[in-house]
Amino acid sequence: MTTYASDAVGLTRPEEAVSESTYRKINRRILPLLFVCYIINYIDRVNIGIAQIQFKADLHFSDLVYGIGAGLFFVGFLLFEVPSNLLLAKMGARRTLLRIMVLWGAVSAATMFVRTPFEFYVARMLLGVAEAGFFPGIILYLSYWFPAERRARVTALSFVAIPVATMIGAPLSGWIMHSFHQFHGLAGWQWMFLLEGLPAILLGIVVYFRLEDRPEAAAWLTAEEKASLVGVLAAERRQRATHGHGGMLAALRDWRVYIAGLVSFCAYVLASTIAFFAPMVIQATGVHDALQVGLLAAIPPVAGIVTMVIVSRHSDRARERRWHAAVPLMCAAAGLIALPFARGDLMFSVLLLAIATSGHLSSLSVFWTIPSTYLGSTSAAAGIALVSSIGSLGGLVGPSMIGYVKSVSGSLTLGIQFAGCLVLAGGVTLLIGIPARLLASGQSR
Repeated sequence: MTTYASDAVGLTRPEEAVSESTYRKINRRILPLLFVCYIINYIDRVNIGIAQIQFKADLHFSDLVYGIGAGLFFVGFLLFEVPSNLLLAKMGARRTLLRIMVLWGAVSAATMFVRTPFEFYVARMLLGVAEAGFFPGIILYLSYWFPAERRARVTALSFVAIPVATMIGAPLSGWIMHSFHQFHGLAGWQWMFLLEGLPAILLGIVVYFRLEDRPEAAAWLTAEEKASLVGVLAAERRQRATHGHGGMLAALRDWRVYIAGLVSFCAYVLASTIAFFAPMVIQATGVHDALQVGLLAAIPPVAGIVTMVIVSRHSDRARERRWHAAVPLMCAAAGLIALPFARGDLMFSVLLLAIATSGHLSSLSVFWTIPSTYLGSTSAAAGIALVSSIGSLGGLVGPSMIGYVKSVSGSLTLGIQFAGCLVLAGGVTLLIGIPARLLASGQSR
């Protein structure tokens, strides 16, 4: 693909110094556990999309109250994302992830007790505070084990957990709400929050005893494997120090970090729109049973898995990031903007949601390799977290905007169209604001 040639000038392949058997060991030890953690994380974050089928009526919440509550989750992200990621860099992944997962599991389970809009807002905000640092922390943690050349495919494999979480979580949430409703006097949505919150606490304990903070501490790697891997990663850090930024303050002063943050903002609008309103789109076609909504909501992620793996692998082969992240964003925007033309047709609506989901996941896995490519080693933790924190504002703006438009106009798809326009702007911003030469210099070895 000659369009991308400028992005790949002068690149070499540092990971060739590390044997494939070493990477296979790392993959087996780290990725399956992180994969399961991602699944639980995403289920607990977005299960209110199915829960709202019951609790909005039970608690007399309007669409605006629901939209604000869904978005307030990201306020906690904004406030605590950077400090949490800096703590991971200082204290290590094991202790940081233990703290994050135990707290978010407890808060998620406690959401079963909310009764008023204020309590709902507090619960969602506290969930964001508890989860803050999980996503950028995993991105940072992967950079301790894999060089930049492998990071897109590894990140993509981790992000497969997002559609898998939807495929599992949406039907599971619907089944719990359908089957446990009024069991021991509790509503189905209350059982859902309780039963889906507890696994995070157990997994946090497993992570603490199973993972190592750095390759140097991995007893399951031989001395030769450690030396080769540590040497490659050290060379990469020196290269970033030469071609990238000088430190944390330099990353915070770099305007391109904020450009990446703006793109992340638009991507969060996309993610929150799909996560919190796809069930409502399906409901609007005439499907009202929680279990049926959950099963239908599990269809778009199947397309997302396939396209994400294809796009991320092609991005690694072409050694290009910008277009591979921007074009899927634009395709997702088209899917959202076209939703009104479905006119309540179930299959057409699900197809458009599948297009939006595929674009979201494909862009996600590639985009998050960009900040760590050109940030220096000492600025990566703060820079990645800052990009994610700016993006989390999109998670607040998107649901609140759609909920407001729905409350005022009665149209769900109009608000989703506005969100689609923001997503389209994010794709254009990425291409204009992050030049190819920046990534070429950051990846040079």
